[in-house]
Amino acid sequence: MLEGLPPHRPTHVLRLITDEPSARAMTELLGEMFDPMETAVAAFEVEETGVETGTWRLEAYFSEEPDAEMIRDLIRPLVGDQADAVSFDTIDQQDWVRASLEGLKPVRAGRFLVHGSHDREHVRPNDLAIEIEAALAFGTGHHGTTLGCLRALVAELKRRRPARVLDVGTGTGILGFAAARALHTPVVAGDLDPEAVLTARENARLNGLGPLMRLYQGPGVRHALANRPRGFDVVFANILARPLKRLAPTLTAVVADDGVLILSGLIERDVPGVLSTYRHRGFHLARSGLIEGWATLVLRRGGAAARPR
Repeated sequence: MLEGLPPHRPTHVLRLITDEPSARAMTELLGEMFDPMETAVAAFEVEETGVETGTWRLEAYFSEEPDAEMIRDLIRPLVGDQADAVSFDTIDQQDWVRASLEGLKPVRAGRFLVHGSHDREHVRPNDLAIEIEAALAFGTGHHGTTLGCLRALVAELKRRRPARVLDVGTGTGILGFAAARALHTPVVAGDLDPEAVLTARENARLNGLGPLMRLYQGPGVRHALANRPRGFDVVFANILARPLKRLAPTLTAVVADDGVLILSGLIERDVPGVLSTYRHRGFHLARSGLIEGWATLVLRRGGAAARPR
């Protein structure tokens, strides 16, 4: 489970070994208290020889040095004296890349397989494989938001073969690469962070998809490549609830009449507010999915709304 999206340039990490209820409570608390664009909190069960069953590890990554004593005081009501066992360490960019690769296993969604270079042997002959190394831009396919979007693309490809795809907030480029790999057609993808665009460009080259990727740097669809009214059959926006609401007028404007808008970066409690915002723009919920507390919404123009699942 994870609250917030991993920062592009984390500099500090908090760690604590605890039990599952405490780890879950701390994940929710820290996720509420800190800006999700600057902090990511993850909790997961430790499955190692000699470690007691039910042991969990909590890690929080910060883009700036946190106030250690303030955080200890904040979590003390939840974990008692364990608050004194919380460790705070600095990390450099190479440490972040290495830490992100630890335990990284291939991720499958239909025929799509997202993997690191160390797992090339897991690629099957009919796989649509995407090789991604952990990088300073977010996105390895393991986060519930990225996996949810990949599954939504799998479902859309079963329905039809879209010709024009846009990926807003592309990160490392996975969603755009998946569409390009499956459709053999150019895909437009952009990100606000220039470092993410550089990472996506390099990943596209490594995957042999450079000629198919039309990458841009800019906010939302504010670029000539993306600002095409009713111009895209599939639009991905895997960001966060607040920017999704803010971008609703421009995102909906570029979706073709019979196109779909695939939104993620949402925790479950964000879903009603985001659906309400897009309903006012003439879009209804066609499908939804939930992975580790993260929601993915597939929206279409007009029609009757489906209930969130």
